[in-house]
Amino acid sequence: MQFKVEDVSSVKKVLHVEIPQDTVARELDNAYKQLKKTAKIKGFRPGKTPRSVLERMFKKDVHNDVSSKLLQDSFVEALKETDLNIVGNPKIDPPQLDEKGPFKYDATVEIKPDMDKIDFQGLALKKALYQITDEEMDAQLQMLQRNLAQQIPVTEDRGVKENDFVLIDYEGFEDGKPFSETQKTENFIMKIGAGAMSKTLDENLIGKNPGEDIEIKVNFPEDHFNQKLANHAITFHVKLKEIRQEVLPEIDDEFAKKLGPYETLDEVKNAITDNLKQGYEKRVEQELNEQIFQKLIEKAEFELPESMVEFELNGIIDEVEKTLTYYNKSMEDEGVTRESLAEKHRETAEKKVRRHLILDKIIDQEELTLSDQELDAGFNEMAQAVNQPVEAIKSYYNQDQSNLEFFKHTLLEKQAIKLIIDSSTIEEIEPELEKNTEN
Repeated sequence: MQFKVEDVSSVKKVLHVEIPQDTVARELDNAYKQLKKTAKIKGFRPGKTPRSVLERMFKKDVHNDVSSKLLQDSFVEALKETDLNIVGNPKIDPPQLDEKGPFKYDATVEIKPDMDKIDFQGLALKKALYQITDEEMDAQLQMLQRNLAQQIPVTEDRGVKENDFVLIDYEGFEDGKPFSETQKTENFIMKIGAGAMSKTLDENLIGKNPGEDIEIKVNFPEDHFNQKLANHAITFHVKLKEIRQEVLPEIDDEFAKKLGPYETLDEVKNAITDNLKQGYEKRVEQELNEQIFQKLIEKAEFELPESMVEFELNGIIDEVEKTLTYYNKSMEDEGVTRESLAEKHRETAEKKVRRHLILDKIIDQEELTLSDQELDAGFNEMAQAVNQPVEAIKSYYNQDQSNLEFFKHTLLEKQAIKLIIDSSTIEEIEPELEKNTEN
């Protein structure tokens, strides 16, 4: 068997494989011998069917089976002989089997880039010292307050005002015909001014009184959040049934008891503080990581295997699709395709691949290993994160070796990041002020 590696790039190779004719003939002989033992051919006793008959009846199937075996066996051997550590799946165009000649094929493969030693010592990093402010605490409490708000009917004789809630029936028409996206809907509740469907709809309901029938024409813009309504002129027939006011509970101990296992408002504030601290710790971690990889990527130049980029890209797109499905939407609803998302997120995918390759190199060059205690600690952390028993987490990963190896490698990557941070110079800074656009 002969192997030859052709360099297309630093990460892309073509493996030329040639299997001699005598090996091909031997494999065909073995295949027909096995077939002869099991074939049941009318007119011949078991095991006595001539090969010429078997060839006439089963040649195509035998050749396919032998081709598959030759490909699989030779490719594995070629990887061992050439010491190619491939990533992704090889691209092979299987040739037709010629029993009178050698079996030749080309396999296009990708490998991880050969990277120089990465100098990660002494990086200059900045760590923002986030502090929980009174404004943040108030914002969190107000959000919880709105969650417990009640809507009560307005009893005074007045029209709709900004920030009222209204109970309506509606149906939308386009060119005098019912429009599918605005089909007849009863007892719909919306807040005036929030623009649940359209600001125009809200504005035209202000001043109207319960019992009124209102006709409102809305021209939905091209960039409307619901693409099924974008660029459509819809005439709404609306019946205003009721005006409601939002009544907020007092923020006190009684309010705290309604939120869950709390007795006092101070307990709620402590829980909010813990949650905000965890959020800031995560944010600091992400910001440090971003600085680390920005600096290391600038230091290390290497080509990326396209298969690794595609893998990350598909993962990103799948997550987008899952999120849309969760909200009962589709990519078509949002006016996007896998191709447009791939173009949008390619740079992100490439950065993720570079990060993984850099960490892989550091894990290798620093000879990082994972102890049983560190693996158990990882299982415990995962169990807490997903609120599951640690034994269930262990059982899940131990059932699939590939999942377990991926999990172990994730923990090794965390080790590598910690090693980088521990060897860096960290300057603590005040965080930049952000404009808060939310109430």
